[in-house]
Amino acid sequence: MHSFQQLVNIYAQKFNRQHFPAEPFNLYEPADYFLSIGGKRMRPVACLMANELFGDISENTWHAADALELFHNFTLLHDDVMDNSALRRGKQTVHVRNNMNTAILSGDAMLIGAYASLNKIEASCLQQVLTIFNKTAFEVCEGQQYDMDFESRTDVSLDEYLRMITLKTSVLLACSLQIGALLGGASKYNADHLYEYGKNLGIAFQLQDDYLDCYGNVEKFGKEIGGDIKRNKKTFLLIKALETAEGETREKLKAHLSSKDENKVAKILDVFDECGVKQWAEDLKKQYAAKALSHLEKVVVTADRKKQLYDFADYLLQRDY
Repeated sequence: MHSFQQLVNIYAQKFNRQHFPAEPFNLYEPADYFLSIGGKRMRPVACLMANELFGDISENTWHAADALELFHNFTLLHDDVMDNSALRRGKQTVHVRNNMNTAILSGDAMLIGAYASLNKIEASCLQQVLTIFNKTAFEVCEGQQYDMDFESRTDVSLDEYLRMITLKTSVLLACSLQIGALLGGASKYNADHLYEYGKNLGIAFQLQDDYLDCYGNVEKFGKEIGGDIKRNKKTFLLIKALETAEGETREKLKAHLSSKDENKVAKILDVFDECGVKQWAEDLKKQYAAKALSHLEKVVVTADRKKQLYDFADYLLQRDY
C-alpha cells in the first residue's frame, strides 16, 4: 500500500498535465491555468485511498479521481465568480485574470471534462458511479444556493448552516471515498461508513476553512483574510456570535456588519473574542472530527490498511492554509 503522502505526490504528478485542447485558446487556456495553480487534491486522493483499502488501485479509480477533481475545480471557478473573489490559492482568479464570461464558460468546460473522465470507466461499474456522482453534483449546487440565500438573511441558524456546508462541501469528499471503495469491491456496509467518515470530516474541514478565513495567515491561506466578514457571509463563527452577543456587544456587532469601515474585519474579530467564538469553533471542529474517526473505526479492514485515512484526517484538520 501507498502512504497518504505517496498518493498525494503520485496523483499530483499524474494530474499535472494539459487537460484541454489548445484551441479555442480563450476557452481552454483559462481552464488549464486554473487547474495548474495547485490545490490540495484531497478528493481524488481520498478516492484512491478508499480504493486501495480493498486491493490494488484500479484503472477505473484513476478516471473517477480525475472526474472528482475536475468537478471540484469547476465549482471553485464558478464560486469565485459568485463571490467576486480576487485570489484563489494565492493567484488571480479567472474572472479577474481574463473576464467574467470566460470564467463561466471555462468552468462549464471543466464540468464536461469531468463527465468525459467518468465515461472512461468500464460499463459494468459506470451506472453505479454515475448515480452517486449525479446525486452529489445536485447536492453541491443546492448547498451553493443555500449559501447565497443566507447572505440576505439575518436569521440563519447553526443547523441550517451545517446543512449548507454538508451539501456544498462535505458530500463531495464523502462521495469520493464511497466511489473509490465501491470500485474496489467494498461491501455496502464498508462503503457507507467511509461515506459517513468523509461527510463528517468534510464538515470539520469546512469549519476549519471558515476559521482560517478569520484567523489564518494570508500568505499560507492563499486567500484574503476576512473575506467572509467583508461579505457578511453567514459562517458558523458569525452565527454563533449573533446567537450569544447581548446588549451593547450585540448592537456593536450589528453596526459593524452594516458598515463599510476599512477596519471592519478587525472590529468584528474583536466582538468574536468577546463572545468566546474562537474556542467554541475549535471545540465544534473536534466534535465532527471525532465523529468521522468513529465511522472509520467501523470499516472492516485491518487497522494497518486504514493508517493512510487517519493521516489524511490529521493533514486536513491540523493545517493552517
